[in-house]
Amino acid sequence: QDQLTESGGGSVQTGGSLRLSCVASRYASGLGCMGWYRQPPGKDTEAVAVTVPATGSTYYARFVKGRFSITRDDAVNTMFLQMNALKPEDTAMYYCTARPPDLCNANNWRVPDYGFWGQGTQVIVSS
Repeated sequence: QDQLTESGGGSVQTGGSLRLSCVASRYASGLGCMGWYRQPPGKDTEAVAVTVPATGSTYYARFVKGRFSITRDDAVNTMFLQMNALKPEDTAMYYCTARPPDLCNANNWRVPDYGFWGQGTQVIVSS
């Protein structure tokens, strides 16, 4: 059984928008911290944004601040990533993740090595 399932990726032109969705199992959603990571072609995985509703904490990577917004609807165990003003450098495979909140603080949220991961959804931004 998949714990996390992403959708919403696609191909857009520079300046366009996409909304990614992640449906989580009840167990994964209950871990407390959910977030998005991405792996650009030929590069390492990097953190995009995470959210911990129980603590009110939300972290964004500097390169997406002001353009991306992470939200959750816990009533349906779904997380979203609204991506606006997309740039070619946003091209990547985007992954939904879930982990306990102690692995999602200001010191470690960028570390991609923890928790459950989905299969990913591809985002391609053309110039």
